[in-house]
Amino acid sequence: MTQAPENDSTPSSNPQSDNKGAPPPSFVKLAMRNMVRKGGQSLFHFGLTAAGFIGFILVVAWLGRPTLPQ
Repeated sequence: MTQAPENDSTPSSNPQSDNKGAPPPSFVKLAMRNMVRKGGQSLFHFGLTAAGFIGFILVVAWLGRPTLPQ
């Protein structure tokens, strides 16, 4: 399931080649662009993370439940 990195060596894909005086795009902007480009994989990983977090919270709540006297 590991993918080889894509080599985008075209001048149009390089963000620094278009604006020589402007600073490079922020990490947030690059992350958003990557998320749009790989939307299905991002949603799948988000779903796995959400399910794992909810499962972890439920397990911790179950292990830490109070014992009531009968």
